[in-house]
Amino acid sequence: MKIIRFPDKKDWQDLLKRPSADVDVLEKKVLQILEEVKTKGDQALKDFSLKFDRVDLDSFLVTEEEWKTAGSFLTDDLKLSIRQAAENIELFHRSQIPAEERVETMPGVICWRKTVGIEKVGLYIPGGSAPLFSTILMLGIPARIAGCREILLCTPPDTKGKIHPAILYAASLAGIHKAFKVGGAQAIAAMAFGTGSVPRVDKIFGPGNQYVTCAKQLIQKSGVAIDMPAGPSEVAIYADDSANPAFVAADLLSQAEHGSDSQVLFVTTSEALLNPVCNLLDEQIEKLSRKGIAAAALKNSHAVLVADEDIAMELLNQYAPEHLILATSDPGKQAAKVINAGSVFLGHFSPESAGDYASGTNHTLPTNGYARSYSGVSVDSFVRKITFQELTRDGLKAISKTVITMAEAEGLSAHAQAVKVRLDQKL
Repeated sequence: MKIIRFPDKKDWQDLLKRPSADVDVLEKKVLQILEEVKTKGDQALKDFSLKFDRVDLDSFLVTEEEWKTAGSFLTDDLKLSIRQAAENIELFHRSQIPAEERVETMPGVICWRKTVGIEKVGLYIPGGSAPLFSTILMLGIPARIAGCREILLCTPPDTKGKIHPAILYAASLAGIHKAFKVGGAQAIAAMAFGTGSVPRVDKIFGPGNQYVTCAKQLIQKSGVAIDMPAGPSEVAIYADDSANPAFVAADLLSQAEHGSDSQVLFVTTSEALLNPVCNLLDEQIEKLSRKGIAAAALKNSHAVLVADEDIAMELLNQYAPEHLILATSDPGKQAAKVINAGSVFLGHFSPESAGDYASGTNHTLPTNGYARSYSGVSVDSFVRKITFQELTRDGLKAISKTVITMAEAEGLSAHAQAVKVRLDQKL
């Protein structure tokens, strides 16, 4: 991790750049995958499974037997932990269900909104070296709460054609009962266009590598919505003199181990913290099972010393991190200054890991600076809000002059006539 002291503001943009792939090359490769799946359907999925996952599948659908036996492969402690996390996520997300309120904007003019679940949603869950069964809970539970009629899951199989049992166990808890052994950009294409096996959906959710992220962005052009451009994971930490350097180092590594293209940012006003944190990174990384991945991510990362809190918060808001940890003596003070962030963790005993798994908040969050314009996943992500209005005759009469005047001023006489004809109608 490179240490940068008191960077000039004009250099911030370069300092805060995320690691990136060659977009043109990436898009070309992903477009080929999308087109193959669109035109060849299941045959393309079969070919890509053999090429990328090194498995020859006769069927992509997870069988009833696989669903039933998934829990038997897990320890009781893991099942209990998954259930505890599910309960907390359920409780937090149920609080997001809006009450339907009718508003009488003027006498006889009543307006309201109805919240309706998106009918068909597709969830993508990465597998491979880190099967993210926790993300199943983060996506499946709010989808069920929102009332989505059809929730399907795509996730890559291992070389034996199996799905990690924790993914299936978590899916069952979340209320998902249809899953397909399809991964990568081809899974996004399958849910976007539909194949013989995989149904087409209306909106696609879930994190993934650069190919998955690129595929999600490209399929929007075909009319399929996505949750957000969720790319490599990242964390930013602001720490002052009160911070424990061991805590800071551990939190930085907890995100660095996600992927070699991840990035972490450490911002501090304390010169005394810099060397201890960097030394502890070297010490703690040796104990990690994903040491090589974390080490690669740290090469993309920075420790930044700034003069004061105001500069720190301005820098962090410009970065717009997916996760922001405020490891300070008065985190509430800095929290009030947060403008751009996916999810914020306050104080010395709020590790990002808690939000990733079990505190209740959602861990599917905007990365790569998209926290400036996107929110993390919530129940709102899985619903549409339809407006209604009902006018009485007196209500229409009361608002008629306003509507007619505005319509005629815009040259839309038929709009005005639609009001006039009703007022002229004799009861």
